[in-house]
Amino acid sequence: MKQTISVLSLDSNAFVFFFQPKQKKPSASLQKPSLVNVIGLDNHQGYFTETVVSATVTYDHRALVIDGKRRILQSGSFHYPRTTPEVWPEVIEKAKEGGIDVIETYVFWNYHEPVKGEYYFEGRFDLVKFVKTVQEAGLLVHLRIGPYACAEWNYGGFPIWLHFIPGIQFRTTNAPFKKEMKIFLAKLVEMMKMENLFASQGGPIILAQVENEFGNVEGSYGVGGELYVKWAAETAVSLNTSVPWVMCVQDDAPDPVINTCNGFYCDEFTPNSPSKPKMWTENYSGWFLGFGNPIPFRPVEDLAFAVARFFETGGTFQNYYMYFGGTNFGRTAGGPLVATSYDYDAPIDEYGFLRQPKWGHLRDLHLAIKQCEEYMISSDPTQMKLGTNLEAHIYHKTSNECAAFLANYDSSSDANVTFNGNIYFLPAWSVSILPDCKNVIFNTAKVVSQRNIGLSPFALTPGVHDFILEPASWSWYKERVGTWSNNSFTDSGLLEQISTTKDVSDYLWYTISINVDANIIPRQEKELFLHIESQGHAALVFVNKILVGFGYGNHEDASFIVDEKITLNHGNNTIDLLSMMIGVQNYGPWFDVAGAGIFSVVLRDLKNRTNDLSFEEWTYQVGLEGEYLGLDNISLANSSLWTTGSAPPLNQSLIWYKVSFLAPEGMGPLALNLASMGKGQAWVNGQSVGRYWQAYLSPSTGCVNGSDCDYRGAYNASKCLRNCGQPAQTLYHIPRTWVHTGDNLLVLHEELGGDPSKISLRTKTGQEICAHVSETDPPPASSWKPNSEFMSQNPEVQLTCEQGWRITSINFASFGTPIGNCGTFASGACGADIVSIVQQACLGQEGCSIPISAATLGDPCPGVLKSLAVEAICSE
Repeated sequence: MKQTISVLSLDSNAFVFFFQPKQKKPSASLQKPSLVNVIGLDNHQGYFTETVVSATVTYDHRALVIDGKRRILQSGSFHYPRTTPEVWPEVIEKAKEGGIDVIETYVFWNYHEPVKGEYYFEGRFDLVKFVKTVQEAGLLVHLRIGPYACAEWNYGGFPIWLHFIPGIQFRTTNAPFKKEMKIFLAKLVEMMKMENLFASQGGPIILAQVENEFGNVEGSYGVGGELYVKWAAETAVSLNTSVPWVMCVQDDAPDPVINTCNGFYCDEFTPNSPSKPKMWTENYSGWFLGFGNPIPFRPVEDLAFAVARFFETGGTFQNYYMYFGGTNFGRTAGGPLVATSYDYDAPIDEYGFLRQPKWGHLRDLHLAIKQCEEYMISSDPTQMKLGTNLEAHIYHKTSNECAAFLANYDSSSDANVTFNGNIYFLPAWSVSILPDCKNVIFNTAKVVSQRNIGLSPFALTPGVHDFILEPASWSWYKERVGTWSNNSFTDSGLLEQISTTKDVSDYLWYTISINVDANIIPRQEKELFLHIESQGHAALVFVNKILVGFGYGNHEDASFIVDEKITLNHGNNTIDLLSMMIGVQNYGPWFDVAGAGIFSVVLRDLKNRTNDLSFEEWTYQVGLEGEYLGLDNISLANSSLWTTGSAPPLNQSLIWYKVSFLAPEGMGPLALNLASMGKGQAWVNGQSVGRYWQAYLSPSTGCVNGSDCDYRGAYNASKCLRNCGQPAQTLYHIPRTWVHTGDNLLVLHEELGGDPSKISLRTKTGQEICAHVSETDPPPASSWKPNSEFMSQNPEVQLTCEQGWRITSINFASFGTPIGNCGTFASGACGADIVSIVQQACLGQEGCSIPISAATLGDPCPGVLKSLAVEAICSE
């Protein structure tokens, strides 16, 4: 991040500088005052001393108070390990341009302390670097230390070693747990203090969080849970961060800790004390994705409505969960069956591109709310009923100065309302914002910001290119079925998987030998029924090393049953069961003791007589042979372990594939298309892309066409779904920094069977964008100025390309009554072809604005309500 450095004064002893991050574009976000660094030189001792001007953060019933001034703050969740450090500045800058004031992140204990007492803060887990990157952008930080995170993260962020401490019980008044939690809390706070990152030290951290959503499960812990809440709060406060602490979803959070709301709507939330502000720590921008499920999305009209209602009714701090979701690289995804993509339908998509119109519509919302801030921090709102499901909330600065929010929270009926002697049209399920109690500068249901053409960032639209790998040769390694080394072990009965593997691998082999001639099975029938029950999450079943079955659960219920008719030979037979984890559970009461793996194996003959093998002696092997050998490592790329040929074996289970590829040119991220594969894991140049599972299709019903979904009425995670009957995910994020010029190494471990010859890479060198704005839409919220005749200004079509791209083509432009949607626009009964006008304004530009005015665009049909529709292509 470049900085402008201005020397303000100079004498023999001191230099005084202002450090101000250089901005590319104006932003609606809170501009944190520049820090003043006074650097003094002691001429005798020869060393520098530094004093940093600090900021005081407190709160009252109305808002957080920063340096004596109440603030209305927009926040966005961005979890640092879910992308690479090289991408952090770009995503943070896009958040800032979108009107975000605060970046909120969890802290992930299991990766920061993978072994008890051994800490890791490097690469994607360099928390200090991340906080400083946010600071360099001029934004603030809410640090959610927890240390329980949930976050659909493996084991909710708890390190697995914690589970094996004798006598431990998580999240209750348990001495071993409280000891470890306090050590980690203190470690994180001290680290932030050492780096001067709290606001009182001149840093960006204005809030910290202890625990996370414990109120949802507290009842299951009884009195121990209540005592734990008090202890956690007291412990956090005792660490003297000098910034407020919060507990989300915790109605009994003791003073001075602020209890906050999480949910799709928080307008009706009230803090547990009249001295605390109304804060919303998780406003879900969409929902997370599970393998076997369709893709959830949340219409921006509803999301904007929820935000506006919150601030209308006295809200002061609102955070999008997520503003940028990113990717669950490696085995970081929680469980059960959380997918590798953590896109979350966020305003910035998994790859770091702006999701339009969501990002733009919310940016305009933030601008409109910011215009009301001086009124909102000056008073509590006054409610006024305007009719059935219709109301206004007014904020007064003085008796003659006010800002207002007009709401229609009916889920179907539009309305005209009278307010302050003027008539306003309110679409159903919408809020209008009037920063002067007169002019509407934003309505949550009127989306005028640009849109992207294509439902996903790597949909095959102009600017997206698909490259089949097409190597000269493939290499493969066939995994051995069952135990594969002398570090296997035997035990009586079926062992629980997590306690056995300690989560060092997704895989655990259960193996048993059966001698038919030994009369173990009554009457020695060859044809038998094998009945297997598992706590989760999936399992392959082999009889005499031949695959005979596959069972799996789902995110809602990971348990499953496998019933297979099998044939055993006379003499020795083997049953090998490969039990597979897809993320350790991350949520729920006592989730830390939830088990996984196989717990019942029964043989039944044709006369329904059974032989329960569950308590027999089993042999166990943790992990796969290929994992033990390190086949994913670059160091083994040329090993003789691999078999090489012109074409790889197809549709085989438990096989490793290796291939070299050339990365497509460009600077943007890549998407690995694994649509032809089954289930497994992938690595690029030794970096784990994550788990994939193409063979698991979502239910064929329950989706809406395209992205259409009626935003009106209360949203829930299953209301708006797409991609029914398809895999949850076929494209997998490869950060550009993971590949290089020349040969790159792709390694896959395929569990079920697939066709690797059809794997491709996608790159993006441009985008299709569009906009459709009517004469009756409001002018841009950014053009509002107090005491101006705002509505006499013109609405505008505003187009902006992603950073580094410019508008290179105008595919459609019509002013009149255009019909259709983005990507399918056509001129209606009345239309002026204005392509040349738009080309002149936009071609070669990163962005452009076209005012909707008959004086500029002509008037093809006087007296008819007209609109402007434009489609354009951005490219490098």
